[in-house]
Amino acid sequence: MARREDGRDWAYRVDPYGFERPEDFDYASYEAFFSRYLVVLTRRAIKWSKLLKGNNSIQKSLKVKRYIRKGIPNEHRALVWMIVSGAQTNMEQNPGYYHRLLEGEKNAKLLEAIKTDMNRTFPDNVKFRKTADPCLQHALYNVLVAYGHHNKAVGYCQGMNFIAGYLILITKNEEESFWLLDALIGRILPDYYSPAMLGLKTDQEVLGELVKMKVPAVAELMERHGVMWTLVVSRWFICLFIDILPVETVLRIWDCLFYEGSKIIFRVALTLIKQNQAFILEATNFPDICDKFKQITKGTFVTECHSFMQKIFADPGSFSMATINKLRETCREKVLSQG
Repeated sequence: MARREDGRDWAYRVDPYGFERPEDFDYASYEAFFSRYLVVLTRRAIKWSKLLKGNNSIQKSLKVKRYIRKGIPNEHRALVWMIVSGAQTNMEQNPGYYHRLLEGEKNAKLLEAIKTDMNRTFPDNVKFRKTADPCLQHALYNVLVAYGHHNKAVGYCQGMNFIAGYLILITKNEEESFWLLDALIGRILPDYYSPAMLGLKTDQEVLGELVKMKVPAVAELMERHGVMWTLVVSRWFICLFIDILPVETVLRIWDCLFYEGSKIIFRVALTLIKQNQAFILEATNFPDICDKFKQITKGTFVTECHSFMQKIFADPGSFSMATINKLRETCREKVLSQG
């Protein structure tokens, strides 16, 4: 085994999902966190095994919601995502549909757009390299091609490649990844990936309104310096925090996203802003604000995924889906009037 100069072997440089750790990765603090988190994971795994008891059905309940908020163990994650998102039901009701999409007529323009993004998808992940066996680029290509032909109104849009890539890493199954992608794009994220991206633009405005309500000093700073929310948070929404927050934290967010819906994205965004309010308010100009927003997604606060997830349900306080929907209505009209 090749060793680095500091004595760490190369295998250690790659996380369990295949992502290479950056040169400046803080191994010491990560190990300290992970040894604590391992105790939590072990406890949760026992509880989940009892809950599932070898069967593949889960009824929505307060207990299940509580379990999901505390994290789904990786060995059960694909199954639970499939069930709670409705993807399992759709897959069972449409046997062979995914494979028929791959065998049918293809749109050459769509294929070209997807091919162009293949090598740009997770260049830091060893499982997506052309040298990997199996190379997950093939599965990713298939899922995106099938989805583009299934949902012609969306086709393919940058950002979908990262989401489909994560789904493949977790499910290790093309067909399941396709149906989970359908759950996200078709139902959970309203109109994020259509050509006009109306839902995405609307939700960024909704976040702005929520910040006015919950963290007014930051909203005032943004307004004073003329910083539009889309400049600092668009990737949070488009990529669902992929490549923004640590992998384990993203997966914990997605656990809740599949069960509770898009409200979770606002909870995460508000927690990041609220927790770092003093730091953001140090900004004195436009580029400074943009830089602060890049920095608040790094460090131990976001790495320690278990305590982070507790914070997202405590810090922003309560806001109902009714509040979100009301804000969506007014913000959607605002976006449409701006053309």
